[in-house]
Amino acid sequence: MSAQNAPEDVIAEALERAFGGGAPERIGVAVSGGGDSMALLDLLRQLGVAEICVASVNHGLRAEAAEELALVAAYAAQHGLSHDILKWHWEGAGNLQAAARDGRRAALHDWAVRRGIAHVALGHTADDQAETFLMRLARGSGVDGLAGMAEARMDGAVTWLRPALGARRGALRGHLRAAGIDWAEDPSNEDVRFDRVKARQMMEGLAPLGLTVDRLVQTSEHMARERDTLHWAARQAKAGAAQVVAGDVVLDAEALEMMPESMALRVVADALCFVSGETYRPRFKALKAALESRKSVTLHGCLILPGKSHVTITRELKAVQAARVPVGTNWDGRWRVGGPEVAGLEVAALGEGGLAQCPDWRDAGVARQTLLVSPAVWRDTELIAAPLAGFGEGWYAELVEGRAVFG
Repeated sequence: MSAQNAPEDVIAEALERAFGGGAPERIGVAVSGGGDSMALLDLLRQLGVAEICVASVNHGLRAEAAEELALVAAYAAQHGLSHDILKWHWEGAGNLQAAARDGRRAALHDWAVRRGIAHVALGHTADDQAETFLMRLARGSGVDGLAGMAEARMDGAVTWLRPALGARRGALRGHLRAAGIDWAEDPSNEDVRFDRVKARQMMEGLAPLGLTVDRLVQTSEHMARERDTLHWAARQAKAGAAQVVAGDVVLDAEALEMMPESMALRVVADALCFVSGETYRPRFKALKAALESRKSVTLHGCLILPGKSHVTITRELKAVQAARVPVGTNWDGRWRVGGPEVAGLEVAALGEGGLAQCPDWRDAGVARQTLLVSPAVWRDTELIAAPLAGFGEGWYAELVEGRAVFG
């Protein structure tokens, strides 16, 4: 992917890679009013491969945001495009930029699902890719992190597209100037409190050393190819060393021991994410310490239980003891419980109190720790059923699609 091609060619080629000859009926576009997303919107509209639906997120953090979104609304109205403004509110906890990014993504995801839009385009550029590489390098990221942002990534029912990832930020603004389209500059882009701004400013000093945007993007692409190779190898390793048992991932201890350390760490990290439902892997230092301890360790909302022949990754009771949903609803993102139609029942973890009400739980052949975090049916504090413990006639618990096979 070259960052020197004309942006319209970059985007057209990216869409061809994403869709081939079968573009969807509609594409969502996330537009903030900034130069990158405004240029992406105009270029996608001109390409005409699909109906364009526009969404903007108002974070409520700056008074200027209303004026910036007014630019988007005016453009959408001029070209007959639908435009929805989504609200997000910061609770004040954690890193502001990270919270805003996650909140923005969640709002856009919900919007796309409601509108029946399967693809949403984001305005990330080659400059963003290079800055991301530098930031992750500073954090000590491995191959997966340094592979950077993907041009297309599935996220449940929505696929995020970055069709301008091969274009330079300056080229996109050049397009806007030529087309006479206004855009807004976010003052936070000059705020050196933010890591991305620091990385952006650092690029100027690195360029004379040959660490240009193009070179960093190229290195990121090399890392992406290596990541794909490692993912392929990990699938082979999992096929021979792992199985899903009652929602746990059970790893063959000898096979794990025979793997190169990097592969064993990858398999265990993937197992932790599979069981917990977390998107991101645990920190490398914590993961390595857990694997080396050979003792029971809690990590990533899971419990790692080493044994003579197997290592079991199960859910941590603390992570699920507050989770409570109506029967028929996915519980802990993994389980669906069904049985007799009785109103007012809920699914929650079996826990110690529930297990004490299952006198024959040993006959079920499921480990005690696994049963503690298994789904049970409750009427307030009354235990109705615990399918994995063999308690409650006519009730069953099954893993939802995608959570029955670890591969």
